[in-house]
Amino acid sequence: MRYSITLSYDGGAFCGWQIQPGSPSVQECLEKALSTLIGEKVSVTGAGRTDTKVNAIGYVAHFDVSAETPLDTALLTCKLNAILPPSIAVSEVTPATPEFHARFDAVRREYTYFIHRVKDPFMESYSYRCGYPGLDFERMNRAAEYLLGDHDFACFEKTGGNSKTSLCTVYEAFWAPYTPSHLWVIHGPTAPSPSYWYFRISANRFLRNMVRAIVGTLIEVGRGKHEPEWVLSLLDGGGSRSDAGESVPGHALFLTSVQYLDGGDLDFHENGEVVGSDGDVPGGEDGRNGGLED
Repeated sequence: MRYSITLSYDGGAFCGWQIQPGSPSVQECLEKALSTLIGEKVSVTGAGRTDTKVNAIGYVAHFDVSAETPLDTALLTCKLNAILPPSIAVSEVTPATPEFHARFDAVRREYTYFIHRVKDPFMESYSYRCGYPGLDFERMNRAAEYLLGDHDFACFEKTGGNSKTSLCTVYEAFWAPYTPSHLWVIHGPTAPSPSYWYFRISANRFLRNMVRAIVGTLIEVGRGKHEPEWVLSLLDGGGSRSDAGESVPGHALFLTSVQYLDGGDLDFHENGEVVGSDGDVPGGEDGRNGGLED
């Protein structure tokens, strides 16, 4: 029988989602815990590969078990959370159809990147301190608009990536201010602070390191080093990875949503609040979507 599992994790202690020899990974921790509790070797397939230190909220994966008797999924969820490290939390385990595939069936992924403009000891672990003076977010949002639609994003892919194609469809990309929870609790529901911002981007797929390279490029626009139109000139083969901006650190990046078609219709079904790409062709070799990676 096949099951879907939804989890969140703090990527700081891991080399990423995917198992890598000699390095701790989220996938390895989850497989060991499931194998221990179910009593057989369990392999887990995730919605995609997140890179070192990248976090996820509502990450979706699937696994198969040989037993025909349905698992007590509520009890399994409780036991998983008891033996998994504090950095991994399982929100639910649910029965899935035999055809469900956590990676190939996903049709939309979303990442969120956090930055703060002032020194804040409560933000350092999950947000990038970007203290450049005069950072112009209006210019950065104008530049982000050029990312929308179908483009070749090769200039934002990490050198040496093995993607079969660098074509991606971006549905949204924007910067917005927000108030961190520790300030909201102390000061109440005030207006969003100009010192705290997030960048949100959603697409059908992502290339390796793509989001962090885009964020670094947009920051260069915000600093006045380039005009917003520079981003357009980089796309569709107009620039190489060395032509775009530097990648920002991974600890401030969160995969915040993975979406699936509900019952085959055109309405999105969101499996929690959660992202990168595995380099597969959009639509997949078997007609399904590729994965995610950053």
